[in-house]
Amino acid sequence: MSAKRRHDDDEVDRAASSNMKQKKRQVAASSNKNQKRHVAALILARGGSKGIPLKNIKPLAGVPLIGWVLRAAVDSEVFDSVWVSTDHAEIKKVAEAWGAQVHQRSPEVSRDSTSSLETIQEFLKYHNEVDIVCNIQATSPCLHPFDVREALKKITEDGYDSVFSVVRRHQFRWKEVDELSDEKTKALNLDPANRPRRQDWPGELCENGSFYFTTKDLINTGHLQGGKSIYYEMLPEFSVDIDGDIDWPVAEQRVLRYGYPGKVVRLLFCNVSACLAEGINALSSNTRNTSAIHMLQEKQVEVILLTSSNDAVAQSLADKLQKRTGCQVMKVGKKPQNNLEEVMKNKSLDWKHVAFMGFDQADEKLLKLAGLSAVPGDAPELASKAAKYICHLSRGSGAVWDFAEHIFLHKPMINFDKLNKSNEIKLVVYMLEISRDGFVVMVKKQILVQF
Repeated sequence: MSAKRRHDDDEVDRAASSNMKQKKRQVAASSNKNQKRHVAALILARGGSKGIPLKNIKPLAGVPLIGWVLRAAVDSEVFDSVWVSTDHAEIKKVAEAWGAQVHQRSPEVSRDSTSSLETIQEFLKYHNEVDIVCNIQATSPCLHPFDVREALKKITEDGYDSVFSVVRRHQFRWKEVDELSDEKTKALNLDPANRPRRQDWPGELCENGSFYFTTKDLINTGHLQGGKSIYYEMLPEFSVDIDGDIDWPVAEQRVLRYGYPGKVVRLLFCNVSACLAEGINALSSNTRNTSAIHMLQEKQVEVILLTSSNDAVAQSLADKLQKRTGCQVMKVGKKPQNNLEEVMKNKSLDWKHVAFMGFDQADEKLLKLAGLSAVPGDAPELASKAAKYICHLSRGSGAVWDFAEHIFLHKPMINFDKLNKSNEIKLVVYMLEISRDGFVVMVKKQILVQF
């Protein structure tokens, strides 16, 4: 047989083999679409942060840093399990309070030199049930459930092996040179002779580090990205990285405006003696707290004041507040959780739509159960760690007002309106701002996003 004939036969064999492999991949992808796969969210939160000690649980706008992404992950409702991989006891407590399970990482993957891939591989070694992992960065507090849901579809519906988040940057890059050398710098992504206007240049896509979806099979080959891979573009407003982009005070302002605030609160239980009293013998409430209750009621948030059967001071104060505000006053017994859940059952509510404000150790369990919870700024450490928000003000001095602001300040109300002539979706974001003086300002911002 001639060399040419052998070559032609080899080409035919390779083509047939390639087609067969492609068909197998298509069949496998189709099978994966129909087969329910376990999707896990995994946040890596080592205790030994070099910059800021225990940065992952440091309060950011009253919420532990890791709490922002855990709230988004849980509320996305696309994960079969949500995990935090940590080596620190305090991070473990915070993670569990925010609804996550905890993987106790080994010392071998807790070193400064350990890569994210190595830590994820260890996690999968002990959790073989997981098929798809979403590595969410704890330092990306402006992540929203919508982005997580849309990105996951690219794996479960479109058959991709890895999906990672990016943001569009409009920054001209130049080659770095040694100042002591004679080498001249040069442009890396533009022609200086034809410098474009910003609005005429589409910019570049850069990883923003918010999340990385990857199949277990790909991770087992030693890759976090690869196979059939695609990016998911996020808006710049939500692409915040505490690790290096901005310092902490600026990050707090950013997260108040663009962070995900959680499910809509329909009901607030408030411990009267813990949050509204001004002292043991004080029977009057701070006027700002009373105003806060009115504000919550106006926004369709029911407020129920809680007292115990043996707390006469609190009952006296609650009676006054009931006359001023029209709030229901409710006595709780030795098992307050049962009392509160009975009310919730009658109102067809679950904990994710309920807020709770307490103060001391007795409130710890309820602080953890509530979808949104808070304590005054002078609350004991145990209660503070269980709460999802720590007020700047102390009890009796406006803490309820502070918490009400947290519920409504910059809370987005998002509507998606499909356009008639294309597959574009118009994302209209309304930001509700409430100043500390009680003035309400509605700011409307329109953003056009293509999907």
